[in-house]
Amino acid sequence: MAPSTTRVQTVAEGRAQRARGEHDHEAGDREASGRSAFDLALFDLDFTLIPSDSGLRWARFMVAEGVLPGGSDEAYLNVCRSYVAGRIDIETLHAFAARTLLAVDADAIPGLQARFEAAVRAELPAAARDLVAQHLEVGELCCIVTTTNEIVARPYARAFGIPNLLASVPACEDGRFCGAYVGALCHGAGKVARVEDWLRGSAAQGGVSRPRRSIFYSDSASDLPLLEWADEAVAVRPDARLRAHAELRGWRIIDAPA
Repeated sequence: MAPSTTRVQTVAEGRAQRARGEHDHEAGDREASGRSAFDLALFDLDFTLIPSDSGLRWARFMVAEGVLPGGSDEAYLNVCRSYVAGRIDIETLHAFAARTLLAVDADAIPGLQARFEAAVRAELPAAARDLVAQHLEVGELCCIVTTTNEIVARPYARAFGIPNLLASVPACEDGRFCGAYVGALCHGAGKVARVEDWLRGSAAQGGVSRPRRSIFYSDSASDLPLLEWADEAVAVRPDARLRAHAELRGWRIIDAPA
């Protein structure tokens, strides 16, 4: 005879409680011994580690450098507004960003990135610096996972001292960025795929393919796939949809200003 629904639920709940108990016990042992409760700490960038849009900050930097014509930053901001209003999709937004904000020779990028890093380093929120430092100091594997293209995101990763970055990859043709991307954007479920591919590559070099405990910080409901993938999800000044989901799931919510 098939088991009743109540019986199945009871068994499932019991297994879940045992699993949580094992995780809590292991975390307690780690804390008692001074070890980190996590092996992997993942961070979104825009509106999570920083309180703004990194692409807009890059646009304003490029205008100030005289690399892009005046008004390029406002043009990008208007496209961002169209995305927020639902008039364009994420691919259109980032195609514009790659085509407009990276309208330079690829050889010029390292120097621009170095100056951009120096400019944004002093702007990093103290709370975000402290949060990252807490994870780094106990030896956790830390990584920024962002839809922002890697040209713009790399200086932020360096400024925070985060050694690993998974970001969208702009394509080059004949030494110039062409407005396209290599593969899919690092966005939504694509972030999970990028993290898992990265961990498999790490395992091939002697690292771990799946951490025992992982944590992910994000502000956006677009990151729900990776938030659900992580062992602990933290909503940072979340949008309305993520806030509702986080409250339903019992996730930690950080509302303190950056």
